[in-house]
Amino acid sequence: MHGDRDRGNILNPAWDEKGLINAVLSDAKTGLLLMVAHMNKESFELSIATKEAHFWSRSRKKLWRKGEESGHVMKIQEMRIDCDQDTVWLKVNPMGPACHTGAQSCFYRLVEGDHLVPVSKDQL
Repeated sequence: MHGDRDRGNILNPAWDEKGLINAVLSDAKTGLLLMVAHMNKESFELSIATKEAHFWSRSRKKLWRKGEESGHVMKIQEMRIDCDQDTVWLKVNPMGPACHTGAQSCFYRLVEGDHLVPVSKDQL
């Protein structure tokens, strides 16, 4: 049986035991998968209010706005939530590379056996 969260029209994020949901970001123009992060209630609400991606850093245990140090802000074009409301999908206009390494996407390496192989730009 599906509840209101699954089929209804009321926003009701299913926060996990740490108060987080997953956030997946893709480029609104190209569809390129850019990054995955986590949001708490505050970062979720700030993202909606400002149209800029905000997250909860599990390692630093603090709120952060993507690009606050690098300037590579992620401007939200569209925000979707999955059926059970535990993952949000942000279609963004990136103002620079998504990855802290300077790569366009955080998904810039292939897994081949027990090692990683960088992909070329045309493979992104």
